[in-house]
Amino acid sequence: MSEDRPTDHAAVPDTGDEPAAPTAEPALAAAETAKPAGRRRLPTLLAIAAVLFGLDLLTKCLAVAYIKPYEWIPIIGDFAGFRLVRNPGAAFSMATGMTWLLTLVAAAVVIGVIRIGRTLRSLWWGIGLGMVLGGALGNLVDRIFRSPGPLQGHVVDFVAVGSFPVFNVADSAIVCGAILLVALTVFGFEPDGTRSGRKHSSEETA
Repeated sequence: MSEDRPTDHAAVPDTGDEPAAPTAEPALAAAETAKPAGRRRLPTLLAIAAVLFGLDLLTKCLAVAYIKPYEWIPIIGDFAGFRLVRNPGAAFSMATGMTWLLTLVAAAVVIGVIRIGRTLRSLWWGIGLGMVLGGALGNLVDRIFRSPGPLQGHVVDFVAVGSFPVFNVADSAIVCGAILLVALTVFGFEPDGTRSGRKHSSEETA
């Protein structure tokens, strides 16, 4: 007499259906919602702005203390030197009759740069915006606190090179920072740390 022995594995009916292959949709969705790589660059931006602002303020104080108005102090013959002037206009003595408007524009630039910097992840964008912020703050302080009065103050300029209008450290920082930001935009470097050309190519590959 034979006895039925329990089988090791339960019988599974063959329905003919194969397991569904995993799709790439979850991975793509996760990639789209992922945050940009890199750390925030606001501290870098603020550090650069603080250094340039301090340097601008120090050099202006020294210029006012040791250079007489319109006195020429040669550094490289007649090509480059120091000449103290009071500028009511923008960088390089432009828009001299719009001092109050330039003050408001400088204040708006400061606020805008700080707002952008809160989500910034690109080091180079942080450097460029830090230069613009430091320069804008330097000239803004002059317009608020120097004579002839608030919002009408004249900016201290003292660097003379060739036939260029007399300028200061803040003017140089603004111009150099703006050039850097334009170059970053032209070559596709984004404020979030990505590069537009590479971003598009990776999306096409996916």
